[in-house]
Amino acid sequence: MTTPGLHDHQFRSVHPGQYQPIRGLYRHKFPVLASCPSTIRGEHRGLHQAQREGETLFRVFPAGQGNPVFGIVPRPFPPFTPGQPIGGSTVTETLRPVGDTSPQQSLTTEAARNLATTTKSVPQMQEITSRWLLRVLPWTHVGGGTYRVNQRRSYVVGDGRIAIDYVVGDGRITVDRADAQPRVVSGDLRELAFLRDFDDEEALSALGGLFQQEEYAAGDTIVEWGHAADRFLVIAHGRVEQRAAGQYGDETVVGVVTDGEYFDQWGLLEEKIWDFTAKAATAVTVLSLRRADFQGLLERSASIRAHIEEFIASGAHEQGDGEVPINLAAGHSGEVELPETFVDYEVSPREYELSVAQTVLKVHTRVADLYNQPMDQVEQQLRLTIEALRERQEHELVNNREFGLLHNADPRQRVHARTGAPTPDDLDELLAKVWKEPSVILAHPKAIAAFGRECSKRGIYPASVELGGHHVPSWRGVPILPCSKIPISDTRTTSIILMRTGEANQGVIGLHQTGLPDEYEPGLSVRFMGINEKAIISYLVTAYYSAAVLVPDALAVLDDVQIGL
Repeated sequence: MTTPGLHDHQFRSVHPGQYQPIRGLYRHKFPVLASCPSTIRGEHRGLHQAQREGETLFRVFPAGQGNPVFGIVPRPFPPFTPGQPIGGSTVTETLRPVGDTSPQQSLTTEAARNLATTTKSVPQMQEITSRWLLRVLPWTHVGGGTYRVNQRRSYVVGDGRIAIDYVVGDGRITVDRADAQPRVVSGDLRELAFLRDFDDEEALSALGGLFQQEEYAAGDTIVEWGHAADRFLVIAHGRVEQRAAGQYGDETVVGVVTDGEYFDQWGLLEEKIWDFTAKAATAVTVLSLRRADFQGLLERSASIRAHIEEFIASGAHEQGDGEVPINLAAGHSGEVELPETFVDYEVSPREYELSVAQTVLKVHTRVADLYNQPMDQVEQQLRLTIEALRERQEHELVNNREFGLLHNADPRQRVHARTGAPTPDDLDELLAKVWKEPSVILAHPKAIAAFGRECSKRGIYPASVELGGHHVPSWRGVPILPCSKIPISDTRTTSIILMRTGEANQGVIGLHQTGLPDEYEPGLSVRFMGINEKAIISYLVTAYYSAAVLVPDALAVLDDVQIGL
């Protein structure tokens, strides 16, 4: 469109479809009117001293249109009066050029800012999270730096941890996949109940060499209900579902085993039949030890044979897992001889030493002296340092191999997601592990989102509960709290933690020591270290902490949770 009354050659030449930058204090870009290379239109976003010396910017409203058309014409130009029709268009405003020498009538905002006081925020840090774990854990003062968990004696040996070498008692067998052919790490065979405390490395190595690799596709049957349990199977890679017939003949999933888990060790010692059917849910690699091969090794190795005979003679294989029983009598009448009993304790109970997180904060004395208003520089430096230290503390409480929640769950308290994504069925299975007064569920925010999607697919909308003045999602009345410290693997799987908290409830507790020298917060101290020859002040910032699981059923973990996108 060409504006009537204005000639094309009077406008700055521009190309249709491009943007024309107008230089000056405010930089504007106006889309070029495609139908005419001599006019520019667009949204005028600010004030206006944007044209070059000797040019005038007009804002023109074409007749019958509501959007303005901007045009730049060189001076001199015939004078126009705002509101004057120009061949069907109306000039509404003429902006003063940069070179205009007309007198300024008021103080500019740029000059006025020199006398104004700027309102500033305190330093912000994106790393800060809600740290729900630190808030929901009840904290116990540990005066001597070590907390001992005395428990009733149990038949179970182990601490539920996996380490690099020969760690026993974690419910799994380590599989070494350093080469193309996976193999069982022979030392980890001590995980089997009848090989615990067995110290003949040569015999264990010979036993590890008897395992054979087997491959199964998704849907294949690995073992079948009612058949002879003549193999001991270790899952090297993949997920296997254990299925059993229900009361009315329908098949149901009764368990899921994944990498490093195994079944069934007792079939190596005596003839048994499978009481479930194992099917590969994914492609599965299995390491198999046949009973005939194991019995052949017993005939050749006197040390293994003697150790297993001693194990069987002790009756330990009939005791099962759990605490040593307390003999009681109930429901009797008359004069009967009552049983005698006592409560035995663990001879070597678990002890938790306080862990530490530390750093040295440095602040130059010139900064602390001269730039201390309106905010205390040292105080702000300390605040952000302490926030980072608390974030690391929560990370350690989740992931530390010695006391972290993910590594301290009893193997019997670990379950696997049935289909990958976290479903209501999975959380119900988790609640069945910590059914005595469950307190909170901790999950990565992405896992909470994945659970929400699965609920929406089923038309389920979990209620929220109030916790600490916040409304948070819940399942079966148990709050679901976000914890970004729970890791996500390269295959986008994570874990969900359920726990019971409190010392009185025999749950999970936090450990710290209060009353430290130069204590800044409970369990955290800030100690002045002096000023060096470069006039730099140093502060030692220290936090002491740990966590303890008082009984195994206070903590459960849902593993292999697929979070999707």
